[in-house]
Amino acid sequence: MFALSYESNLDESNLDESNLDESNLDESNLDESNLDESNLDESNLDESNLDEIPNSVISNNKINDVLNDLTQIDTENLIVNELKNLVEKEKQKTRIYEEKIKHVLADYQNLNRKTQSDIEKGVNTKIDEFMLDFLNIYDDFARAKQVFAENKINTEGLDSILKNMDSLLVKYNVIAIDALGEIFDPNFHEAISIIQDSELDDNTVTNELRKGYISHKRVIRPTLVEISKK
Repeated sequence: MFALSYESNLDESNLDESNLDESNLDESNLDESNLDESNLDESNLDESNLDEIPNSVISNNKINDVLNDLTQIDTENLIVNELKNLVEKEKQKTRIYEEKIKHVLADYQNLNRKTQSDIEKGVNTKIDEFMLDFLNIYDDFARAKQVFAENKINTEGLDSILKNMDSLLVKYNVIAIDALGEIFDPNFHEAISIIQDSELDDNTVTNELRKGYISHKRVIRPTLVEISKK
């Protein structure tokens, strides 16, 4: 009887241990289940993070790229504006220099014309002075011929001299002014005497007292004349 009781107790003890083992197994399974659920949650969290983080990073990268592009565009615009300003300044300088060159060129041309005119005037003045002296000598020979002719003296020598002198005047474009019978012109004539003559128009040249001459369209000596008045 004791043996039966003991076996019964053993069986109960074994049953209790079995229950404990099952209980432990169940707890272990619960722990594993919880662990699996935790792992699933973490996996889901990781997948969620994987979906969100790349989008944020990409968005930030795009913003940075846009900002960089805008910065580059602004920099290029600044460079372009600076170049435009430099070009405009150089254009202004060019216009200023062009105006200065025009003024300098105009001054040079004016100076050149004035210098040329002064040289021509100086040369012409000297030529005129020489020709006036020459004409005075010519007048002396002409008066001598007239005196010789009045005294019936041979004037062949004087005629030859006067002919050569006339050729010289023509060679240097010195032309005598024909005033006799013309109306008095103060640009060519110098009146030193007046006579009354009702048949002639006023200021008609009636006599040449000294011949006048023109050289290169300049009057180097006016004709001394006598004019009429009614």
